[in-house]
Amino acid sequence: MRFASKVWKLLVGIKDGLSLLFLLLFFSALFAVLTARPSPAQVRDGALLLELDGVVVEEKSVIDPIEAFLSGSAPIREYDVQELVRAIDAAAGDDRIKAVVLDLSRFVGGGQVHLQDIGEALDRAKAADKPVLTYAVGYGDDGLLLAAHASEVWIDPLGGAIIAGPGGNRLYYGELLDRFNINARIYKVGTYKSAVEPFDRNGMSPEARQNAQELYGALWEEWQAQVKKARPKADVDLVAKTPVEWVEASKGDLAKAALAAGLVDKLGNKVQFGEHVAKIVGKDDWDLTPGSFAHTELGPWLSANRPDSPGSAIGVITIAGEIVDGEAGPGIAGGDRIAELLDEALSEDFAGLVVRVDSPGGSVLASEAIREAILRHKAKDIPIAVSMANVAASGGYWVATPGDRIFAEPETITGSIGIFAVVPTFEGITGEYGINSDGVQTTPLSGQPDLIGGFTPEVDAILQSSIEDGYADFLSRVSAARKLPVERVDEIGQGRVWDGGTARQVGLIDQYGGLDEALEWVAGEAKLDDGDWHPEFIGGSEPAYDNLLRTLLFSDEGEAARGGDLFAMVAARQQALIGQVEADLTRLAGARGMQAYCLACPAEPKARAASDGDRGWLNRLARIFAD
Repeated sequence: MRFASKVWKLLVGIKDGLSLLFLLLFFSALFAVLTARPSPAQVRDGALLLELDGVVVEEKSVIDPIEAFLSGSAPIREYDVQELVRAIDAAAGDDRIKAVVLDLSRFVGGGQVHLQDIGEALDRAKAADKPVLTYAVGYGDDGLLLAAHASEVWIDPLGGAIIAGPGGNRLYYGELLDRFNINARIYKVGTYKSAVEPFDRNGMSPEARQNAQELYGALWEEWQAQVKKARPKADVDLVAKTPVEWVEASKGDLAKAALAAGLVDKLGNKVQFGEHVAKIVGKDDWDLTPGSFAHTELGPWLSANRPDSPGSAIGVITIAGEIVDGEAGPGIAGGDRIAELLDEALSEDFAGLVVRVDSPGGSVLASEAIREAILRHKAKDIPIAVSMANVAASGGYWVATPGDRIFAEPETITGSIGIFAVVPTFEGITGEYGINSDGVQTTPLSGQPDLIGGFTPEVDAILQSSIEDGYADFLSRVSAARKLPVERVDEIGQGRVWDGGTARQVGLIDQYGGLDEALEWVAGEAKLDDGDWHPEFIGGSEPAYDNLLRTLLFSDEGEAARGGDLFAMVAARQQALIGQVEADLTRLAGARGMQAYCLACPAEPKARAASDGDRGWLNRLARIFAD
């Protein structure tokens, strides 16, 4: 027995040792996979292929691994605009790249400023004798804005192109809240501060409508000007002003209608398009499937073309997405996170700082935390420029006030200087069901704020006074930064939203230009010679596992849901509408403080992933038990 016992212990020890070894090997292999990056060795002679199956953003969000595995889905693919521009510019000067090819079949979109930046890069590629070719089943406004810069625009014969123009409807819940006896208590300053209107009206106020008409009218004029300049033969007026007659002239064939209007150059399916590209760049020796051509994808190309770092560093901090309290982001501007990044960078010997803003605003407290962190850099007596992308409004303008010089584009949306807060109370609906609130108060504020019994007049007055004080703070910061009288800032403010061109006229920005122009200005102010400086993005690296998770979690089903014809575009709009309702309910019921947020600004073109709720293994398990 003693011998058998020793043998048994030996076997158990061997088993435990092997288990530990396999675990170590497993986690080592997992670590190697997770930290893998696209290899520059994958770069080949041929085309630079940009399959933009997602949205162009200022800053890519990071996937939460646990949440992603539980849901079995990932957010929509995101493409950093600076990376795309860098990739195209590198291709323009590299003999290995014979053409730049864009597959826009599943392109969701991007802001006008971002798309114009990419379009200008495509123009530079064409000027370097690198043809640019695009293909899609369906082109919307954003896709057409990019395709206008191409040498050849292809469309699937079963597809089509539509010009809708900016604008559209949003939802208003005033009557619904009244019907359910929910009191949306609104505290605001600003005649044009329309962010609160969905909760107390059934439609736009005249002031909000006037502001929206002016804003979207300016954006529409800029869109048309860009497309007509890049593609003079496109008959934009025909497509936009008489769409029914335009389509009926081609007997309902949207692809032929797009060809007749000069929006596209050739009809052909993806195989035919690929065969055409192969004649220019060569065949793909690795992939023999029909329509393949020699190419290098974005990831390996970026790995092989990392930016140089000559001379002094100019810091770049990115404030992208809604500004919120806490550590959220990247992709969302968590005030504490960005302030911490800026404070950690105080030890860096930056020659200057560029604040890159692409945000509709949000929390006043978070905006102020970011502003104060920027001021700590300004105290080092270095030049600070602000570069506005698609939108820098409300809280997005608040964080811009420390800048010595503000750059924006004509298509940039800015302003919206105003403050608001919305707090729902339920004294009406609870009273209907026999739930009443009663008690003893020693002061007018005892037990307040009472979401069930309602607010006292004193609480309403205090909250409104707090909002007015926040607005006064906003005015004073803008007044000091722009060297304008407070009364003039109040006239410009009132929650009104401005396009970049008008914002320059009223003094909210200094000059037109993008990130490059802002960097060059800072370099000049710091007395740095050309080629003796480089931008250094603060906190710009993403986790090593992010690319792998996106690759694993994007299913063909989800990808297909974002491509397709006109009817697929309609379905995508339906998903976006659901997302709007969800966001509005969160804004009404969420725990939020004072807000400097622009609701009039166009929403980011991020769509909900298709069938998110059905793909997660946790959800499928629940459905099995439910059945």
